[in-house]
Amino acid sequence: MAQGALDGLRLIEMGQLIAGPFCGQLMADHGCEVIKVEPPRQPGDATEGDPMRHWGNGKPVWFPVLGRNKKTITLNLRDERGQELLKRLVRRSDFLLENFRPGTLEKWNLGYPELSAENPGLIMIRVSGYGQTGPYAPRAGYGSIGEAMGGIRNLAGDPSAPPSRVGLSIGDSLAATFACLGAIMALHHRHRTGEGQVVDSAIYEAVLAMMESTVPEYTEAGHVRERTGSILPGLAPSNAYPCADADILIGANQDSVFARLCRAMGRPDLASDPRYAGHRARGERQAELDALIADWTRPQKAADVLALMNDHAVPAGKIYKAPDMLTDPHFAAREALVKVAHPEFANLVMQNVVPKLSATPGKVNWAGPDLGAHNHAIYNELLGLSDGEIAELGREGVI
Repeated sequence: MAQGALDGLRLIEMGQLIAGPFCGQLMADHGCEVIKVEPPRQPGDATEGDPMRHWGNGKPVWFPVLGRNKKTITLNLRDERGQELLKRLVRRSDFLLENFRPGTLEKWNLGYPELSAENPGLIMIRVSGYGQTGPYAPRAGYGSIGEAMGGIRNLAGDPSAPPSRVGLSIGDSLAATFACLGAIMALHHRHRTGEGQVVDSAIYEAVLAMMESTVPEYTEAGHVRERTGSILPGLAPSNAYPCADADILIGANQDSVFARLCRAMGRPDLASDPRYAGHRARGERQAELDALIADWTRPQKAADVLALMNDHAVPAGKIYKAPDMLTDPHFAAREALVKVAHPEFANLVMQNVVPKLSATPGKVNWAGPDLGAHNHAIYNELLGLSDGEIAELGREGVI
């Protein structure tokens, strides 16, 4: 296994879906030993473990990505014996990650006061819809609701249509990413003081953190941002433009870049035309300018336009889908995608570790494993339970 920057640290991952487990994935990618805790199989239950094990378009390929580099154990946290086993794990761990509804761990006698008593250096990472405090904290929270409350849903989509989803679980992933950042901050604090603490990452606040200057635009100027579709109002030209075989993106709103675009179009005169000379003038005639550029791109092939843009140093690019990523030489050169062995999926390819660290790059060592695949390794080798004890706990539904 390649050594990652977080090698030697251990994280217990509790919870399910995306908001918590994506944080665990980020840390596992960089060498942290992540032990994912899932409920044991129940007789007659059609599903098992984290629901992400059963999600995916066509095939259940989401968990192999989200569960990669993690060890998985089963544990019934509603059982006192399961709670005691978790506390034993906590004594030997650096982090505990959870994304249950606030109050759930406390109901199981597994709140931070109880767990920090077992390990004063424990860093508890808590991801939830609304945070651990405030009047909305007890509410059920999903990523979509946090995206709406944080403001991104109002800005996503075309202004002629209702607010749109961006096509990904962006609220969950943002909250998980900020949770990971908070965990590393808390780890640095522990290095200085020996003290653990709670990292409280709320989905709506993670989205809010990405909202640029939308709030002061209102408080200072009374302006409320609304959906603008594929453009940034007042920044032109920067849009998707049609070609004969595909749409492409061109961004040339800076004066010098716009001049290069005009030369590429065979219209150097446009750069000095009073209607388009200068940032403000182009912004005032944004639709007019976009139509002019679209008339130029429309009869040409996308590859030809992109080659011209590259020759003239104008930022431009295809609008990628998975097949484009798999055949792009830049993706290949940077190993942005990696093929991972899996017993069920013969051609499993997923995104590689980010960011790239020069000395400790991290690595995708294995895809998300089967439910409870590491029960013996954790309960026997780490906690010292005998084979007989493990078998009995299994029969009684504790693990």
